[in-house]
Amino acid sequence: MMKNKKSRIILIAVLFLVILTGCNTKTEKSKINKEPYSDQQSLLGTYVQVKIYDNGKEDVLEKAFDRVKELGDKITVNEKGSEIDEINEQAGIKPVKVSDDIYPLIKRAYEYSEDSSGGFDMAIGPITQLWHIGFDDARKPSQEEIDQALKLVDYHKVKLNDEDKTVYLEEKGMELDLGAIAKGYITDEVVKVLKDNGVTTAIVDLGGNVYVLGHSPRGKDMDWNVGIQDPNKARNTVVGTVQESNKTLVTSGIYERFLEVDGENYHHLFDPKTGYPFDNDIAGVTVITNESVDGDGLSTAVFSMGVKKGLEYAEGLKDVDVIFITKEDKVFVSKDIEKDFELGKDSGYTMGDRKDLK
Repeated sequence: MMKNKKSRIILIAVLFLVILTGCNTKTEKSKINKEPYSDQQSLLGTYVQVKIYDNGKEDVLEKAFDRVKELGDKITVNEKGSEIDEINEQAGIKPVKVSDDIYPLIKRAYEYSEDSSGGFDMAIGPITQLWHIGFDDARKPSQEEIDQALKLVDYHKVKLNDEDKTVYLEEKGMELDLGAIAKGYITDEVVKVLKDNGVTTAIVDLGGNVYVLGHSPRGKDMDWNVGIQDPNKARNTVVGTVQESNKTLVTSGIYERFLEVDGENYHHLFDPKTGYPFDNDIAGVTVITNESVDGDGLSTAVFSMGVKKGLEYAEGLKDVDVIFITKEDKVFVSKDIEKDFELGKDSGYTMGDRKDLK
């Protein structure tokens, strides 16, 4: 669950490296600068960075960050005025009316809960709060505690009223946790702010939710060259690259935040069925979509499925591509980007053979 705390949040692998080299664009003609207007702030428990290349659009940076803060205040728990806080506090008591900003986010979270058959569950809050991985009080709960919390994890008991825009959690103790989808939603909202203010070329990075707007300043109609973070190395070390424009890339991985107990690492991506972190062959997954909220929802959904089923599921969807990195240092990519993905020669990884997947 998103909390605007700075302590002990490991940010290593959620950030993508956007490689910008050889910028030869003539600013006079295109009004696209070689060097961007840029700002970076610590928000939403991560680093938020926006780069704008359009000449004369520096003032839009402030508007973009204002939108991040506005939405963060409404979504982040334990924040005065948080709408998600109020929903959780009124669980089992009464429905809560939410704003036009937040209701669409909750609707999307419900849809992904259904589409993934509960692999992504918006009501995972009791489990994530119990473990609290990424914070100073993180701990491994007892099995009894996990069993009790699991009784409250059921997105079917989240009742939405589209006409009144209300949200009701049927049982006391239930909690929404939108941390797995909220950054994507906010990313899309920031992109809207940029477009509404005439920005055509930009990068938005919300701690692993990256959106590349327009074409790269490297040349006319050139795609951005986007690096995919190595899940086992320091930030800005890449496994490979893909070329994209007007797309968002979202990553999830076991390296992002974790708790070590008795020599065993427990990551922060939880299985709503067991109350423990997902246990499969995935070290990291990157999802490429048109909207970042979709990338967020799908990254958790396909992570829950493992590589083989995750690939099959993603390839059945329109405008969705995935890149899986396994614990065995193999890389698998969906069919549509097999020709576009370039594995780094010195990455230490090899392309996997689908025939080996179980």
